[in-house]
Amino acid sequence: MYRIFLLVFALANVTTFQPTQAETWLLPPSDIDVFGQVTTTSANREETLLDIARRYDIGQVEILLANPNVDRWLPVDGAEVILPNRYIIPQVEREGLVLNLAEMRLYYFPQPKKGEKPVVITHPVGIGKMDWDTPLGKSKIIEKKEDPTWTPPKSIQENRIANGEEPYPDVVPAGPDNPLGRHAMRLSVGSGSYLIHGTIKPFGVGMRVSSGCVRMYPEDIETLFDKVPIGTSVHIINQPIKLGWIAGSLFIELHPPLEEDQEKYADYSTEVTKTINDFLAETTGKEAIESISINDETLKKAILEKSGIPILISQNTN
Repeated sequence: MYRIFLLVFALANVTTFQPTQAETWLLPPSDIDVFGQVTTTSANREETLLDIARRYDIGQVEILLANPNVDRWLPVDGAEVILPNRYIIPQVEREGLVLNLAEMRLYYFPQPKKGEKPVVITHPVGIGKMDWDTPLGKSKIIEKKEDPTWTPPKSIQENRIANGEEPYPDVVPAGPDNPLGRHAMRLSVGSGSYLIHGTIKPFGVGMRVSSGCVRMYPEDIETLFDKVPIGTSVHIINQPIKLGWIAGSLFIELHPPLEEDQEKYADYSTEVTKTINDFLAETTGKEAIESISINDETLKKAILEKSGIPILISQNTN
């Protein structure tokens, strides 16, 4: 049963996958946590690794972690570039918008209309710099604006002055110089001071570059803007260690922890082991944990690389 579904699911995604389009996939059943696929493309001397990342809807850190031996600015002509378009669904409810800060990626679970199959949409995002954190927790979309104006917060103006930069105008009008881009969705958290918005600096997507807001590629926010209704829930989480099942096989997806979490993850291997044990106890029951055989060498390699790509680390021995 599982294997039949996986074959159909994989074929459906291969058929509908278009690299230059938004990442939309059939949503797997609740007992399957992995979707998408890892593919490759060839670099050419006319584009950087970041150009390739944007073309395939991948963030900057994501593309670099998946391709540590490919030069960011001058990839060798013909070099193989891994496209890490496979993901483990975060361990939260599959509803509304879910933003995982550690992987700098957003997931959207739209309510399917009658007769439609449920899907999941995912995009890379830029998040708040250290000391300008994007806040964790649940909120919702309370406002949507096309061609928004921007009133820079006092903290941002003071920071620019302290760094010897000219402060922004009191109000930045809509247009090509507006840091919010052409679309913005306001969150209820922080008295409405946090936004999911576009950007005029797309290379910052997939990095910690903002003052707490969530940045998206202009083409991504334009697509998402019309799909997400006001009132949609937004769940902001921080899961650098993700685990998921496919037909009794356990996958792990590892990301470097955020800078402010370095102390917590100083012993990353111990945190991974604890997370695996907790996940197995929650999803299989303590009595079934012994039936799961972990490939220690594969796990050690995954911990070392933290590539952000789901890796098969075990298989049910029953």
